[in-house]
Amino acid sequence: METTATQPRRRSIGARRNPQTETAIIEAARELLADRGYAGFSIEEAARRAGAGKATVYRWWPTKADLFMAVYEAEKAHAISLPDTGSLVEDLVWHCTEIWRFWRTHPAGGAFRALLAEAQASEAAGRRLRNEFIPVLFRPVRHLFERAAARGEFPAQLIDERIALWAGFNWYHLLTWQIEADEALLRRIETLVASGGNGAG
Repeated sequence: METTATQPRRRSIGARRNPQTETAIIEAARELLADRGYAGFSIEEAARRAGAGKATVYRWWPTKADLFMAVYEAEKAHAISLPDTGSLVEDLVWHCTEIWRFWRTHPAGGAFRALLAEAQASEAAGRRLRNEFIPVLFRPVRHLFERAAARGEFPAQLIDERIALWAGFNWYHLLTWQIEADEALLRRIETLVASGGNGAG
């Protein structure tokens, strides 16, 4: 819902993050994203809605992408659980189904497509996505692969390779608007991902 009134200015506590202010900014940014999408998302408007100083927001999140990622990760953590089925394939099918649902139904999920597209605008933006955002984005699924490697499903030195296969499949479907859950497709692909593309464990 569009918020028209500026909230009373929240007090800063110096270099430390004030939890109340941080929560207010994230909530304002979440509502802004729902109202205007990624194209209309801005630090200035999020600060205005939260009643926070722009300098405070820029100090904590230097760019629009940083603030968006904070919202995205908070929303994703709330909406998506990590399975533990004892099988990498089953874990990946479960996790992928929830991620696709999140991308379809949450404003932050849909806006993530725009962030990926924006990262193609320059080498610097792409490098930032790779070096700063991807390690955070892949942390949950990395846990699934690390756990599977510890169970002996595949050698641990192949974790990064398997994650790259997994990301390629998922991001291709996101960027081409093909994220309606199809369990049979997901199971076939996740079986290939779990085996490194060899079709066998």
